[in-house]
Amino acid sequence: MGLTESEFKILRHTISTRGTVRIILLPVTMLGWAILVSTLLITGHATPLASVFSLAILAAGFEGIHALHVGVERIGRYLQVYYEVGSDGPQWETTCMLVGPALPGGGVDPLFTVLLGGATIANVIPLFSANTTRIELAVVGLLHAAFLIRLARARWAAARQRTVELESYRAIRSGGSKPRA
Repeated sequence: MGLTESEFKILRHTISTRGTVRIILLPVTMLGWAILVSTLLITGHATPLASVFSLAILAAGFEGIHALHVGVERIGRYLQVYYEVGSDGPQWETTCMLVGPALPGGGVDPLFTVLLGGATIANVIPLFSANTTRIELAVVGLLHAAFLIRLARARWAAARQRTVELESYRAIRSGGSKPRA
């Protein structure tokens, strides 16, 4: 089952669009977070509980970035298995996978986990005010820790996604069932 040229173009356009939106979503997220944190600080409302709202902005932005990245990678593996194999056409996805691991120190953070993790740690600063209760510290600190764990798990999964999904699509194409991850 091969894809037509128009299907290939549409899927490559989808990859391009989602990739661009993902890149734009990061500064929008960071700007929204910075505006809220600044406003809370300026107005004197930078309480531990208020840091949950700014954490929610970081988490929402990350989840959008993550969903876009996962979708782009999934479409790329689909194209690689169903369009590129045995094709005289473009070999974009196959070539990228061959080059990617060979780049020493060239790994990128497509989910921006380091930047979002740093913002999350900065977001904890109001927890250390003199009037923070132990319950506030525990609850708000736990929420921040949970988000940091989410970032780490997503980064780990993203590092494995190409290989796992390529294997899954190949198994499906050969008539087998999807292998377990």
